[in-house]
Amino acid sequence: MERDEAFQKHLLETFKLEAAEHLQGITSGLIELERSGSAEQRAERVEVVFRESHSLKGAARSVGRGDVESICQAMEGIFSAMKRGEVTPAPDLYDLLQRGADLLGRLLESVGRDASEDEKSSLRELVRALVAARTEKSAAARQPASSAPPEPSSQAVAAEVPPQATQEPAAQAAPAPSPGPAPQPGPAAASVRQEGEPALPTPPKRPTATREPASAASGPRPLPPAGAETVRVSWSKLSAVLLLSEEMLSAKLSARQRALQMRDLRTSFAAWKKQWNKVSPDLQKLAVSPHEVKEPAPEKSYDLRRMADFLSWNSAFVTTLESRLAGQAKAAEHDSRWLGGMVDNLLAEVKKAMMFPFSSLLEAFPKIVRDLSRDSGKEVSLEIRGEEIEIDRRILDEMKDPLIHLVRNSIDHGIENPQEREVKGKPRRGRITIQIAPRDDKAEIVVSDDGAGISPSQLRSALLKLGTLPPEKVHSLSDGELLPFVFQSGLSTSPIITDVSGHGLGLAIVKEKVEKMGGTVSLESGPQRGTLFRLVLPLSVATFRGILVRVADRTFVLPATHVERAVRLKREEIKTVQNRETVTLGDTVVSLERLGAVLELPAPVTELPEQLQAVVVSAAEQIIAFQVDEVLGEQEVLLKSLGPQLARVRNIAGATVLGSGKVAPILNIPDLMKSASGEGKGRVTAAPPGGAAAAPRRRVLVVEDSITSRTLLKNILESAGYGVTTAVDGIDAFTQLKSGQFDVVVSDVDMPRMNGFDLTARIRKDPGLAELPVVLVTALGSREDRERGIDAGANAYIVKSSFDQSNLLEVVKRLC
Repeated sequence: MERDEAFQKHLLETFKLEAAEHLQGITSGLIELERSGSAEQRAERVEVVFRESHSLKGAARSVGRGDVESICQAMEGIFSAMKRGEVTPAPDLYDLLQRGADLLGRLLESVGRDASEDEKSSLRELVRALVAARTEKSAAARQPASSAPPEPSSQAVAAEVPPQATQEPAAQAAPAPSPGPAPQPGPAAASVRQEGEPALPTPPKRPTATREPASAASGPRPLPPAGAETVRVSWSKLSAVLLLSEEMLSAKLSARQRALQMRDLRTSFAAWKKQWNKVSPDLQKLAVSPHEVKEPAPEKSYDLRRMADFLSWNSAFVTTLESRLAGQAKAAEHDSRWLGGMVDNLLAEVKKAMMFPFSSLLEAFPKIVRDLSRDSGKEVSLEIRGEEIEIDRRILDEMKDPLIHLVRNSIDHGIENPQEREVKGKPRRGRITIQIAPRDDKAEIVVSDDGAGISPSQLRSALLKLGTLPPEKVHSLSDGELLPFVFQSGLSTSPIITDVSGHGLGLAIVKEKVEKMGGTVSLESGPQRGTLFRLVLPLSVATFRGILVRVADRTFVLPATHVERAVRLKREEIKTVQNRETVTLGDTVVSLERLGAVLELPAPVTELPEQLQAVVVSAAEQIIAFQVDEVLGEQEVLLKSLGPQLARVRNIAGATVLGSGKVAPILNIPDLMKSASGEGKGRVTAAPPGGAAAAPRRRVLVVEDSITSRTLLKNILESAGYGVTTAVDGIDAFTQLKSGQFDVVVSDVDMPRMNGFDLTARIRKDPGLAELPVVLVTALGSREDRERGIDAGANAYIVKSSFDQSNLLEVVKRLC
């Protein structure tokens, strides 16, 4: 029984791996099909997605996933009709097919558990829509334009929704045959049984690991999800690692031989100790009466003879021991070089095995761009260059969300709508470019768009509203000095907060993730010139070159990628400029900081010595020289995390174990630069009299005609400490606003007498209420409704279908 369960679990894992490839092939194939210009290109793309859906259908059938099989069956019917020329592709049909791909993705994530009622309902609705679309399009192609297409029959719909659509065992499945002639299985369908064969629960023929797919028909290799237990590694990479691992056997035998030789040396010392114990009493007697050595008594002659024999033997023993130790030292030095070379080669090959092309990360981005642009009513194309460059998979996993944030930012805030672009003389379709290029031992990712760019005036206003800098300081900043503040948490130039944007967190997350990986991020922008983000990342995060420095009795490691050089300085070379110590290096004046003081290490305040050492560090176009007691050297460093208890320690990125066994902290250079410039240090402010309870309680007016939703919102906000008043519609709400004081309004949209849009507009027209924040929480989630909310003057727009109470509380807190 346990073997059967283990086999079934392995079978499902194998299916998930294979299905991910097929699904990616379907998704990317649909994107390319939608972009196809000529009939030949369209026919080629249709054949690709047809094969992928056919292969996924067969694989799903073999593991009893009737839900996945039914969607593939319905999509395959449309592709088959496309091949026969019975269906003409249209935007609404592509949207429907993409919905099918999205639902397939959600179902594949649920492999191993029963489908929920919502998933079953969505499945039935989608299959019916796919069948109806095929029937209507096929009928429209056969009939004159004046004829109305017939409605799909209930028999046709039933034929497309097999009884196992809710995931019954495969043995009970009776799937309907796919429409049209089934294609001959090629390399992409090698793991699927032929039509008509019995549906046995046999594993797919494709292996779970080691080899690359034999055909490119199934699209680029997908990036395994973070934490996945299975990855695909090319056979050549795995073979190289295996060969080097086999060579480590020689190192194992050599180490054993060295251990035996050292044991022999210990045995020799045991023999020497035994002889020494024999003569040591005689030496003690001589030490008591040394005058007796000139004329020894008869009873003492034997003792001196024994001592003479020992000294003669000891001389030969020491000579032999010296020779053996010299040989052992030479052999150990040879073994160290040999083993070091083998470990370096093995580590390099393992790093190669962990390297994945950027294409595995970016393959989902065309669909992301398509979905976001359609939701926002914009036309955007995506261009990717250099996706074949390989980088550590762990960096790819960490960079997925930051790159999605950058792309979303370009679409939301950068690219204009088609009409506005035409007025500016730009093409209707905006362009986003993701370019990857090697840069020394790093990878450079450039994400750019040809949109409106970042407006300095809007950025200055957002920074003033955020309140983290004094107003006079904000007004004194130049346009170029303002740009780096876009990475500050909480800052957003969006006119409204939605589920997608406006929270001011996206670019802050980008900066944090990049710096966590030991990289840097910068940007270039200008009004109507578009925006460019430049991310520079290491190719691997496991090991790196580090500079070891000593401060007092402590050793620290600085990543060599940020170290410009180590310098020796004389005390008279240090100058004071604007109350800060500086040194001149070449033609550049650089700030000088004491590393111990920046790290807040306990140490007496003393004058700098006549001669001192410093390490020049650069990050984010900033250069600082850190004075240290001694630069110990450079070596390969293995990064170790501090564990979940110390997940984020200021100025510390991790730790490493030195060759001596001592643990040395690895410094976080971006944090260190902030600490040195006075940023990032905790500020202590006096508490108001009476403590936190003395602070005024914020008041919220909740406007909702549904008593259930009204009670829910009231409880959520009161639990967070807000004072809540409720209103049943817009008229009631406006009456209460004129008679009371409130800090924010949370309102539904669809209400009797006065809806949320009209209420918002009326608030904005009232001089006494014009600045009052308004949050619209509604079931209306279309782009037109969101734009109507913006036009009315709402500060935030939250859709109930994606409602999350933490999101609501964050928005209310920010607006208050």
